[in-house]
Amino acid sequence: MRIVVVGGTGHVGTYLIPRLVAAGHEVVNLSRGARRPYTDHPAWERVEQLVVDREAEDRARTFAGRVAGLAPDVVVDMVCFTEESARHLVDGLRGRVAHLVHCGSIWMHGPSRSIPLHEDSETVPFGEYGVQKAAIARLLIDETARGGLVTTSLHPGHISGPGWHPINPLGNLDPSVWTALASGAPLAVPGIGAELLHHVHADDVAQGFQLAIENRDAAAGQAFHVTAASALTVRGFAEYAAGWFGRTPSLEFVSWDEFRSRTAPEYAEQSWDHLSRSQFASVDKARRLLGYAPRYAPEAAVREAVEWLARHGELDVELSAG
Repeated sequence: MRIVVVGGTGHVGTYLIPRLVAAGHEVVNLSRGARRPYTDHPAWERVEQLVVDREAEDRARTFAGRVAGLAPDVVVDMVCFTEESARHLVDGLRGRVAHLVHCGSIWMHGPSRSIPLHEDSETVPFGEYGVQKAAIARLLIDETARGGLVTTSLHPGHISGPGWHPINPLGNLDPSVWTALASGAPLAVPGIGAELLHHVHADDVAQGFQLAIENRDAAAGQAFHVTAASALTVRGFAEYAAGWFGRTPSLEFVSWDEFRSRTAPEYAEQSWDHLSRSQFASVDKARRLLGYAPRYAPEAAVREAVEWLARHGELDVELSAG
């Protein structure tokens, strides 16, 4: 198939595009041209690269026409964040493209009422990002149900892998959390440590996208979670991570007010966004309909990311063997 990927040099595209090329597909990548994929692969030499300013073309209402003009069989949209942008693309591709595959997020769900979450679980999303991802998922499901464009949305957890900082056991991106765990220093933890984080390796997300593309009939009109098969509690995650450095974590459980008083506002807000949701998303539907089989446990996905950061001097820590 001829596949156009919008934003293919990000976390998931780094793995997805080589998968698609290896499977024999013709791939065109649209990006702003500001980023290389996180890991090199010879498959990129066989990818047509086009520079596009998606935001500017959305404003001008030209983006969907540009994408459709490339005559793809499938469009994979990795960087759509508003319902308005999604609607513009759907309207422009309807009747011209066989399949649109959208990258959502498990933040289409709000705080868990019961676990695991399923794709149709009734929760109330919050925050602009989560609310918009929920709206896009509904838009796509309704579009296909009405007999319009065939669509699929896939919803990753906290994407991890080599080349970028993963969400840490406090639910934020503060690098000092890793150094505290590596040194055995006390670590203030908001809440009781039972809150959930649900990571996934970027290559497992890419697997989900490839399966949706190559199983269009099963994926048509569906939303799927693409995460690791298990989730981590804050306490358990900290124990895993400290063990990578030959340590036992020294955790101090504190109120949210105290945590905020001791934490930079940016990181405190990130922690609240992740831990207040406390999500564990089931992959049963993706497994049943697509054959999705994530290879990485969440702790393994994060460890690979931390090892990369340590090797490249972005974290001043040393992991133990094993």
